[in-house]
Amino acid sequence: MNSKHLIIAITGASGGLYALRLLRALLIGGHHVSVVLSKFGRYVLQDETGLTASESLSEFLVRLYGEEITRGKLDEYKLGDLTAPIASGSVRVDGMVVIPCSMKTLSGIAHGTSSTLIERAADVTLKEGRPLILVPRETPFNLIHLRNLLAVAEAGARIIPAMPAFYQKPRTFDDLGDFIAGRVLNLLGIEHHLFTPWKDEETLER
Repeated sequence: MNSKHLIIAITGASGGLYALRLLRALLIGGHHVSVVLSKFGRYVLQDETGLTASESLSEFLVRLYGEEITRGKLDEYKLGDLTAPIASGSVRVDGMVVIPCSMKTLSGIAHGTSSTLIERAADVTLKEGRPLILVPRETPFNLIHLRNLLAVAEAGARIIPAMPAFYQKPRTFDDLGDFIAGRVLNLLGIEHHLFTPWKDEETLER
């Protein structure tokens, strides 16, 4: 397996589970992950997933998913650290995912403000022609949201709305999270077994 280096940004939109399931899959798969967690992203993880105020993200992931997580490498950077290696295009990175992506972060990426490490890393990802995947979690979208989504798509980003499918017959919240995580991995070219692809049962029976 070829290990990849990916940036995962977690912002303050609801849906921290999507990020956790993606991190689980990447780390168990032995990949290198650079994580940037916004202030409100951490609040959401604490409120929705049980992260405690005293835990680091790596400690929480081990508590949640076990020692398998340590197969990969996790580096965590502060939101305001614009001197971090991932703020430079000279550092080898295979792609970036903002999951979930708040409308505030979307706006910053769409307008190239680069005022935080998440926005700067996304800007670098686009300028270097690397995969940038945004997982927005908002409803309904207003016209400003839609225009910002169009702007980032025109700049080269891929958009995966947090819209789980149900043909895989999910039984748990983790199943729903794995569907979105799996769709992200598909775009990154990383094999996974997080969900069973759609099958036309009628065709299979012929």
